[in-house]
Amino acid sequence: MNQPSDPTDIPERLLGRAAGTLDPEERRVVDSMAARRPISLDIGEEAENRATFWDRLADRVAAVGGSWAFIFTFLGVLVGWMILNTGILGRLGEAFDPYPYIFLNLMLSMVAALQAPVIMMSQNRQATKDRLAASHDYEVNLRAELEIMRLHEKIDALRIEHLEAMTHMQGEVITVLHNNSISSTAD
Repeated sequence: MNQPSDPTDIPERLLGRAAGTLDPEERRVVDSMAARRPISLDIGEEAENRATFWDRLADRVAAVGGSWAFIFTFLGVLVGWMILNTGILGRLGEAFDPYPYIFLNLMLSMVAALQAPVIMMSQNRQATKDRLAASHDYEVNLRAELEIMRLHEKIDALRIEHLEAMTHMQGEVITVLHNNSISSTAD
C-alpha cells in the first residue's frame, strides 16, 4: 500500500511551508500531530493557572461591582444615608453630612475612582482570556483541517491501491479469456 508521507513532513506537505517558517500556534499543531496527542485544553483552567492574586481580586471586585445585588445594596446605603442625615439627625441638629451631602459625594467619588480601574483590569484580563481562547480555537481548527487533509491522502492512497489491484485483476482476466478463446478456436 502507498503510505502517505510521515508526520514529520506535515508543514511542507500540508501547509506548503518549511517547518522553520511556522508561527508558534502552527508549530504546536504540527508537533501535536507528529506526537499523536490531542491539542485540546480547558482555556478557563489555563487562564486561571496564569492569573495572579491581584488578577483574581480584580475579577471578584468587578463581579461584585457589576451585579444587581451591589446596585440595590448601594442604593439602600445612599437612601439610608440621606434619611439618617436629613430626616433623623437633621431634626435633632446633629447631622454630620447635611443636605448637599458633600461627604457622601466625596465617598462616592472615591469609590468610583477605585472601582473603575479595577473593573478595567478585570476587562483587560477577560480580553487576554478571549485572545487565548481565539488562539486555541485557531489551533484546534488548523489541526482539524490538517487531519482531514491527511485522511484525504490516506483515502486517495487506498483508492489508488484498489484501482491498481483491479487493473491487475482485469489484466489477468483478459489473459485468461484470451487463452480460453485461443484454446477454443484451436479445437
